[in-house]
Amino acid sequence: MKKFLALLMSSVLMVSLAACGGGSGSTAGSGDGLKIAIVSSPSGVDDGSFNQDNYNGVLKFIEENEGATVNPIREETGDSAAAVQAVADVVADYDVIVCCGFQFAGIGDVAKDNPDTKFILIDSWPTVEGTELTADQPLENVYAAYYAEQESGFYAGMAAALCTKTGKVAVVNGIAYPSNVNYQYGFESGVYYANSTEGLNVEVVELPSYAGTDVTGANVGGNYIGDFSDEATGKVIGDALIAEGVDIMFVAAGGSGNGVFTAAKEAEGVMVIGCDVDQYDDGANGDSNVVLTSGLKVMHDTVYNVLNDVKNGNFAGANVTLTAATDSTGYVSEEGRCQLPADVIEKINAAQAELKAGNIVPAANFNGVLPESFIQ
Repeated sequence: MKKFLALLMSSVLMVSLAACGGGSGSTAGSGDGLKIAIVSSPSGVDDGSFNQDNYNGVLKFIEENEGATVNPIREETGDSAAAVQAVADVVADYDVIVCCGFQFAGIGDVAKDNPDTKFILIDSWPTVEGTELTADQPLENVYAAYYAEQESGFYAGMAAALCTKTGKVAVVNGIAYPSNVNYQYGFESGVYYANSTEGLNVEVVELPSYAGTDVTGANVGGNYIGDFSDEATGKVIGDALIAEGVDIMFVAAGGSGNGVFTAAKEAEGVMVIGCDVDQYDDGANGDSNVVLTSGLKVMHDTVYNVLNDVKNGNFAGANVTLTAATDSTGYVSEEGRCQLPADVIEKINAAQAELKAGNIVPAANFNGVLPESFIQ
């Protein structure tokens, strides 16, 4: 339903833009409304996951503010230089540009050259001349947010370990950007934590031919599709993992993850864990559903709140990391939106409380903690 509503609102908005004279690369606003662009990866703003959650934050703002307009722009390649160029090409046409993903880190240079435009950068802090700025070096016109994806990955890993029937689970990712590696390491940490606390022996299965290489060139293992919009390869990896005996897969791969969902739907007794947003509706498979739960990264609230700050004149540049402490990460436990048994929810919630208290620190790409720390 969420995906349908987003698509419906998008269609209405684009008709409105055409009536105002806006084209595919620019948007004309009306009255004092903000002119907003959202620039995404090749999977677009209807990917049912990362990009769409950002877009939903924009749509909520648009719905509440007459005269505000949005133009979704899909960068077709996923290449970092092309992503930054896509923003530079349209920067003069908008009041606010939402940039979805690590590949947009380089917009720091564009932002410095265009101080009157506000930027919302999700999943990265900006770089200037190739160097990432620190928390105490924000650009005045860029609100940039990292998320502690390893926390949501940790809950997903616990859920998988506590619910698997074959004793084999896996995580499938898109590209080994820090956010994706965080999900992977967090998932592995959650599995190993459940093993050590519950006396389990659940295996995290990796396909060596699909191991990921992070932004430093390090081999991080895992199962990486290498793209966020390659459903075919997603299905190949999903099928291969199922053939290895995996019965639960955490899917953090954007549009590529749809292929993994398809592999699960075609198999017997296989489930997936959604990512970024509640993907329960995407798991519908006849009279059944293949989604066990979903790991959450609450980006729509970030985008919506910052747009309101722009409108109200309260915008301030910042480089922040959002965590469970601000309910920016989590997992789906609501009845009717997941298939977790009550005792499993109770165990994950107990671990979540320990995590919020700082007593559990899941592994992440660059936090100095490795998943193996949870093996006892």
